[in-house]
Amino acid sequence: MKSKLSILFILLFAFSSFSQEAEFQVQLTPVSVPSLGGIQSFAFAQHNGKWLLLGGRLDGLHQRQPFASFDIAGHNNQLIVVDPVTKQTWSKSISSLPAAIQDQVKSTNAEFFQEGNYLYVIGGYGYSASVSDHTTFDKLTAIDVPATISAVINNTAITSLFRQISDPKFQVTGGRLEKIYDTYYLVGGQKFIGRYNPMGPTHGPGFFQEYTNEIRKFKINDNGSSLSVTHKGVWRDTNNLHRRDYNVTPQIMPNGKEGLTAFSGVFQKNADLPFLNCVNIDSNGYAVNNSFSQYYNHYHCANIPMYSEYYSEMSTVFFGGIAQYYDNSGVLTQDNNVPFVNTIARVTRDIGGNMAEYKLPVTMPALLGAGSEFIPLTTIARYHNGVIKLDSLNSDTTLVGYIFGGISSSAPNIFFSNTGTQSSASNQLFEVRIVKGNTYGTPELNEQSTGSLKLLVYPNPNNGVFKMSYTLSKTTDVSVRIFSSEGKLISQSTLSNLSAGKHDFSKEIEQIVDSGIYLVQIKTDYETATQRIILTR
Repeated sequence: MKSKLSILFILLFAFSSFSQEAEFQVQLTPVSVPSLGGIQSFAFAQHNGKWLLLGGRLDGLHQRQPFASFDIAGHNNQLIVVDPVTKQTWSKSISSLPAAIQDQVKSTNAEFFQEGNYLYVIGGYGYSASVSDHTTFDKLTAIDVPATISAVINNTAITSLFRQISDPKFQVTGGRLEKIYDTYYLVGGQKFIGRYNPMGPTHGPGFFQEYTNEIRKFKINDNGSSLSVTHKGVWRDTNNLHRRDYNVTPQIMPNGKEGLTAFSGVFQKNADLPFLNCVNIDSNGYAVNNSFSQYYNHYHCANIPMYSEYYSEMSTVFFGGIAQYYDNSGVLTQDNNVPFVNTIARVTRDIGGNMAEYKLPVTMPALLGAGSEFIPLTTIARYHNGVIKLDSLNSDTTLVGYIFGGISSSAPNIFFSNTGTQSSASNQLFEVRIVKGNTYGTPELNEQSTGSLKLLVYPNPNNGVFKMSYTLSKTTDVSVRIFSSEGKLISQSTLSNLSAGKHDFSKEIEQIVDSGIYLVQIKTDYETATQRIILTR
């Protein structure tokens, strides 16, 4: 592969209601760093152009068998320093650290945030020698980033550079830690103790699992030697905040103030499926947005938030990962096995707070993105909360950061056949550039992202017997039609005068048809939704 091989990703702000458009492209250039190994679901910080990587897993998707799931060999027991410009790497063992700090620093899916010279790491899941089991850690660890980077490069002592306190409110993994002005927000996540078992918590070795269902607010008091926390209250919602392993991204809200948006996440309280809606968070509270649905990127993946003050548009770009839906020849396709995807999509919010999802006209070069991170350049123009100032990127092409790591999967659905060889931790590094000006393609609006029907088909795949759920915003007749992939009408039903609200409909394809892909269409007086299903006879 040529070192200058570039993959061009085009983004175009294009709401039909917008009187103006802000045009830009995103260019990804694969970069080879031969000495850099793969890692996923890690924490990072940076100083003077060098990165500090810690924690995470050195393998791919976790296996189903409890004895193999999240095994000790997959822990990252090193502190890794990377210079993405010179392509140099350094590493140092964490074995000199106290046991409690070691346990957390090598954990996976910890929450983290860099404030100045300090990286704050909360929670995380992994094996603890002190309890002889896997657990979620109740720790907050503060790490001196510049000094640690120097110690790794020069192979000097690191013990004094790590400070740690315990707090039961920090026993969280799979949440996200962000900051709005001077207050930290620990959003969602779970407490998981024991080894994963797909048969449930009471089978085999068993496990304990408890979602936080909360947004926990606090301030960190740190003068460089003493470390403490002042808790500032909790927002609890057992239905809408029942989320983990997802994207919580800093935003500039329509009123111009800082905020966060919790995008998608798993699992719904009453279904083992991702959320499609989002939760908008600011310093005054949170609001669930049920007028918008995100279909293409459901688990945590590298993402880039960018705001145009001139156009009052907030756009967040998501790179690959895992999702319940993907595009198949222009039709939204639902797969309730929630596969790995290569979709690159963005969600844009206008000045009125309206949100819509767009699929980019290109994809990731492979099934990449899950558990990866976008690492921004500190020299680019950004708001206090890290959102890129799109209007301040004056050059035609601007390097804004890098995407690194995550899971590389050999196939979309590997979970049920995973022996540990079907996926791996990726060592792929991409330079990310914003290219302003010319447009070479148009992102495709996902009309269902702004629709109200919220069509869901299950199970999918199915044997010709399935159910549909959908929501009506007013009283209407509903037509349910099934088409072959070639467009032949297979079945049609009409449901008359249905009232507003959620409805369920059972359907059986009685005709003898072959296994394959079929289209399910719900049509009302005011809206139509179409999704693909997979029929297996």
